[in-house]
Amino acid sequence: MDASTVATVFALALFAGLVGIVVAVFNESVRALVRRRALMIAGSVAVAATLGSLYFSGVADFIPCKLCWYQRIAMYPLAVLLVMAAVRRDQSMLLYVRVIALFGLAVAAYHVWIQWFPEKSNFCEFDNPCSARWVEAFDRVTIPQMAALSFVLIIATATIGLRPSAGSQASEESVA
Repeated sequence: MDASTVATVFALALFAGLVGIVVAVFNESVRALVRRRALMIAGSVAVAATLGSLYFSGVADFIPCKLCWYQRIAMYPLAVLLVMAAVRRDQSMLLYVRVIALFGLAVAAYHVWIQWFPEKSNFCEFDNPCSARWVEAFDRVTIPQMAALSFVLIIATATIGLRPSAGSQASEESVA
């Protein structure tokens, strides 16, 4: 499989995940499913993003720029933490996951901005610019955009996973 195909498959999965999160916002039964499976969903996103970045650098021979490395510094531990938390069923880890993912999202957003406006930044190295577009899924979606979408999915899933369900709120109110 070539890098363009991998990018397209990953972008499709991210868009499907985003649609799922949007549906969860408006549908309580989907939201409850996401809440119960938040660790598994967020962990799957983090593991897929980690494997994707390893594929792009190890198999496709793309050289990660400085900002790509910073995004990896955020994403790789998320893959490990979320898998461990899913095995232990430790929902409280989602609070910490959001903090790490917010850092990764900020870096990814800045990276996307540099790709859109390369003349406005001198952050990158001359021989490995952060503005390089190694692949573009659907002729638009770059690796930093996919990283940003991954962080958004992780943050949204973690947020839903940390919210109490409507049923638990009603039972808490009846007790009080």
